[in-house]
Amino acid sequence: MHNIILLIAILALTEIFEALLQRDSTMFGILNKLYAYYQKSIFLFFLVQPSLYIIFFIILITGIMNISMILLLSLKIFDLFFKLDLIKKIFIQNKIPEELKEMLHYELPLIFQFLGVMVSPPLLFWALV
Repeated sequence: MHNIILLIAILALTEIFEALLQRDSTMFGILNKLYAYYQKSIFLFFLVQPSLYIIFFIILITGIMNISMILLLSLKIFDLFFKLDLIKKIFIQNKIPEELKEMLHYELPLIFQFLGVMVSPPLLFWALV
């Protein structure tokens, strides 16, 4: 049980770190910060997503691959590649519909920015018990 609590705490801390690193008032601001990492190096962009690697590590050490773990891993991978695709369309190709461009400038509630912190640890708990 102590190991489960430790793994959940590590994931929660990496999610908080990720949220604070990417924090901005709009989705466009978040993508702009991520694009700055992407411009420096694609590897740096992947390094600022530490919770994905923590989940891979947890899967490797526990050997657990149930539906909750698959869902958690899928959410993290989808999030990463969705952000990559948006960065590519907005900053590299400049092919973005005007409606989406307006939506990216809407103000984000603080709770939305820390959604990963609220979703990932409970999913990991359900996966491990």
